[in-house]
Amino acid sequence: MTDPDRARPTAPAGLEFPTSLGTSTADEIRLLGQDLTEDLMGKVGFGELAFWLVTLRRPTPSETRVFEAVLVALADHGFTPTAIAARLTYLSAPDSLQGALAAGLLGGGSRFLGVTEDCGTFLHEVLERHGDDHPENDAGWDALALDAVTATRAAGRYVPGLGHPVHKQGDPRTPVLLRIAEEEGLRGPHLRLFEAIGRVHGQVLGRQLPLNGAGVCGAALADLGLPVELLRGFALLARAAGLLGQLAEERRRPIGMQTYLTVDRNAVYVDPADG
Repeated sequence: MTDPDRARPTAPAGLEFPTSLGTSTADEIRLLGQDLTEDLMGKVGFGELAFWLVTLRRPTPSETRVFEAVLVALADHGFTPTAIAARLTYLSAPDSLQGALAAGLLGGGSRFLGVTEDCGTFLHEVLERHGDDHPENDAGWDALALDAVTATRAAGRYVPGLGHPVHKQGDPRTPVLLRIAEEEGLRGPHLRLFEAIGRVHGQVLGRQLPLNGAGVCGAALADLGLPVELLRGFALLARAAGLLGQLAEERRRPIGMQTYLTVDRNAVYVDPADG
């Protein structure tokens, strides 16, 4: 058996790599300044730990409730492209579970999962331009939202967080997350601005669209003070659990082969000259 002390290389004198996360010795593992086995295992939930790892502070129970509600909201949404990509990769390489998970996570972009980050960033930028003097009532929030939507439309860009390919009449996650944030005293400026966008955007776009769940999740995460540049990471953290569930179901009740054959057997050659 290898001696763990001998297996661990010794750094040259004076060379240091500072970290506030995890370190270990032959007989102890420390994480966030805590003894992993004595202070954290069995005492800290995974969502709470994820928040702590990013912010380097332990979240309050209220913050944990909102944060974990976001993770639950984003974990799985059926046969989305990310789930299909994971299942088909697993069909092709059942020896590579990590590859199947990675395939699903790599599909998190501007149309699926990325909306969480896009919406949080959009709201954050609007609020930063406006300054620290936030509106005092719904009328003030509506005016700020109307200006933001108008400017975004004039620039030829989409307002992230509006509309959903399935939930045309309203995303069921949105009112629930708003309620939870309100109950915990965490319905902050990002959520208030997002709600106002929901009320006024029809005046600019000429039609009413629902506030989607990924967008409200981004607003809630931003109100928790999490870095907007990392919001997509939290969506991917949540979706990793959903993808693992998808792969477990693929093992129990596979659809990957049927999906592949459906596409393959219906492929039709088109002469490039026909456009």
